[in-house]
Amino acid sequence: MEFSFELLWEILPQLLRATVVTLEATFCGFAISLVVGLVMVSFMRAHRRWIRIAARLVMEFLRATPLLVQVYFLFFVLPEFGISLSPFLTGVIALGCHYGAYAAEAYRAGLEAVPKGQWEAAVSLNYGRLATYRHIVLPQALPPIVPSLGNIAISMLKDTPILAAVTVTELMFVANEIGSERFQYTEPVTAAALIYLVLSLAAAPLINLIDRRLRPQETRA
Repeated sequence: MEFSFELLWEILPQLLRATVVTLEATFCGFAISLVVGLVMVSFMRAHRRWIRIAARLVMEFLRATPLLVQVYFLFFVLPEFGISLSPFLTGVIALGCHYGAYAAEAYRAGLEAVPKGQWEAAVSLNYGRLATYRHIVLPQALPPIVPSLGNIAISMLKDTPILAAVTVTELMFVANEIGSERFQYTEPVTAAALIYLVLSLAAAPLINLIDRRLRPQETRA
């Protein structure tokens, strides 16, 4: 079948509107993953052993189970316990929790790179745990892990089609709907693939820019 540029031009506005939903899900999910990852790594570094073990078990569960299973659990199982979430909120929370486990590993690597003397200096200055993280540790730990967090964001973007399983009208959901209505899948699926490609490629220089801005002045070249 011949590729129809006329059809592609006709469906492009629908796909662009769906792209906005995809970006919203990615941004919201990424914000949640940053918070979840930070909370998780804090628990993993807690003084009490049982808290560290529990945090590790939760992290391994989130990493070892498919994102699709987690989406289904939130959408179909939680209502059995009286908790009903909209499809979009379900997808955002699932993305945030799933990738929060990976963000926790990135945070852990950054925290371990902070010299031990910095922690000891915070103790000598009578800094509390929260103040130590906020004013001393995180400003040093975050810049080196920006590339890792950027990769998480790009991976999350490419996993948003999974949200179509609970009827979130993201890009791939709309492309599939157009294909089924018109019995022509080549144009919408090709267009969706190109949009994902453009978004992923555009994210790379943005991540590099943030990385350069956050690096200490003496390491910039």
